[in-house]
Amino acid sequence: MSEDLKGKVALITGANKGIGYEIARQLGSRGATVLVGARDIGRGEEAANKLRLNQIDARTIQLDVIDQKTIDSTAEQIESEFGKLDILVNNAGILSDGDHLAPSQVDIETLRHTYETNVFGVFAVTKTLLPLLKKSKAGRIVNLSSGLGSLTLHSAPNSEFADSKYLAYNSSKTAVNAITVLLAAELKDTAIKVNAANPGYTATDINQYQGHRTVEQGAIAAVRLATLPDDGSSGGFFDENGVVPW
Repeated sequence: MSEDLKGKVALITGANKGIGYEIARQLGSRGATVLVGARDIGRGEEAANKLRLNQIDARTIQLDVIDQKTIDSTAEQIESEFGKLDILVNNAGILSDGDHLAPSQVDIETLRHTYETNVFGVFAVTKTLLPLLKKSKAGRIVNLSSGLGSLTLHSAPNSEFADSKYLAYNSSKTAVNAITVLLAAELKDTAIKVNAANPGYTATDINQYQGHRTVEQGAIAAVRLATLPDDGSSGGFFDENGVVPW
């Protein structure tokens, strides 16, 4: 096991499965202590156990990004056990069934429900944990976005996303990108870097495993952004090949 992240503490939301689990595995295999954030403590512990079998220092944290009480208790637990947080990966996200309609036909409740997790959840977790990230010598915040959040790609005449106009999900990821830019600007004079990661069309339960990329591939950009050197970028939107257009 690589030791380059030894002593680092990383929290990944929605880490009991899919890309979140793989991000935790990759960070943990490099020596980080990984905190498996999961709404269901049983599923979280099951995931942490699998990681521990691979000699990874994994702990379970019950964290529901739309429940401020669990966010607060997460902050208290990290403060008590570690006194700091080095890496925050905002991975938890949803795509609602009601989002598969023409944009004008999407129910307002689908929009609210999606934003509650994908946007407000990202902000609530980040805001609450920011004081702990400021205690790190090199704090890193990675927001899992999507190419579907790119306004540039959606507005291109021959867009690869021509048939993927999910109003709630896509616009929620655009909002995540905006939060990334604004927070990075606020923190530009600190040791914290904030970036958005595009995992690509990865096979997970959010798309009924139809994606053509593996979770190992989907985690590449997020892990890279979570481990940026001191002179790395902040306020950007990246996949593993480089910059993704806004």
